Amino acid sequence: MDIESQVFTPVKIGPVTLRNRVIRSAAFENMAYGNRPSQDLYDYHTAVAQGGVGMTTLAYASVNRSGLSFDGQLWMREEIVPDLRRITDAVHEAGAKCSIQLGHCGNMTHRSTCGCMPVGASSGFNLYSPTFVRGLKIKEIDALVEDFGQAVNLARKAGFDCVEIHAGHGYLISQFLSPYTNHRHDEYGGSLQNRMRLMQRVIRRVMEAAGDDMGVIVKMNMHDGFRRGMQEAECLEVARELERLGVHALVLSAGFVSKAPMEIMRGAMPIRTMAHYMDPRKFWWLKGLLYFFGRQMIPTVPYREAYFLEDAKRFRAAVRLPLIYVGGMVSLPKMEEVLDSGFCAVQVARALVRDTDFVNKLRSGEMVRSECGHSNYCIGRMYTLEMKCNRCVANLPESLRKEVEKAEKRWQ
Repeated sequence: MDIESQVFTPVKIGPVTLRNRVIRSAAFENMAYGNRPSQDLYDYHTAVAQGGVGMTTLAYASVNRSGLSFDGQLWMREEIVPDLRRITDAVHEAGAKCSIQLGHCGNMTHRSTCGCMPVGASSGFNLYSPTFVRGLKIKEIDALVEDFGQAVNLARKAGFDCVEIHAGHGYLISQFLSPYTNHRHDEYGGSLQNRMRLMQRVIRRVMEAAGDDMGVIVKMNMHDGFRRGMQEAECLEVARELERLGVHALVLSAGFVSKAPMEIMRGAMPIRTMAHYMDPRKFWWLKGLLYFFGRQMIPTVPYREAYFLEDAKRFRAAVRLPLIYVGGMVSLPKMEEVLDSGFCAVQVARALVRDTDFVNKLRSGEMVRSECGHSNYCIGRMYTLEMKCNRCVANLPESLRKEVEKAEKRWQ
């Protein structure tokens, strides 16, 4: 007999009704080899849908070539629509809805990946790649806004129920919002109202393209995670503006991939794992830096279940639109606590990397908590290979096994 819980009741996000309140979050899969859908991407999201989620989200699809960070990242264009449609059809057949996260990486890329000098809110040098970066010109911003609208049109043709616009984590929209990365002196820089201008234009165009039949979700920061970035007060203003623009729901996160990555994911980055899988022909210099200075480069941020909840509650008190909670969702009791706090749904990532049947097992009572050990092996690996849990990898090297075991003991 299935467990009765609010978690397993339907919820509406704009015009879209989900069968339950668990959404597979837009965690990067690195399964779009050659920037197009693969059999691995199909198999994973089909399995998650069959595993009981209300909706699954394909991650981090770039709206154009210049927005690509990785070779394994989706690039929205007409030629991939049939392959995307194959995924959405399979997800729908399993009874779930399907969303796709749309965005642009801004300065967090390299010419060899994006095909041009990386662009961002402002010119400068990005240590993340490392590479020189050029600030976007006004006419390029105009074209970018249209690229977002066209990506939504393609998502509709591909059968997606919702789109999730990525406006956080230090990617392009976030780079315009944050004073850390936006040093412009035109109408897109300076005051918060000016720094929100790109976001406003993108969201208006997205809402127009989405029409009356697609849900529009925005992922945003509650803070950037460091002193010179956006703080909570400004982020609250961003949330109020997104509410005014009519988006259907917000996903509340935090952190900056290029400055405070573990603020997003919590715990420790598995440095040995990350370095082990890097191609030595391309990243020999970075592998050495990671081995010797990895903990200084990517400091640990302590993990706990539902680590964003107290921050998110302050946003819940400030806006009225539906809010989706993300961050450390690994047990049914904590999911129920989050929903009781006024959130309409929860997003889950690592528990669904560990076990695609996680939601079905919660509902049946087979488990109440994920077996994910929070080692972040899946995160360290996904920057080079497809996302996978360490417990699903045969013949894991001894040094990586020890790193995983140490991390799991720390966060138990």
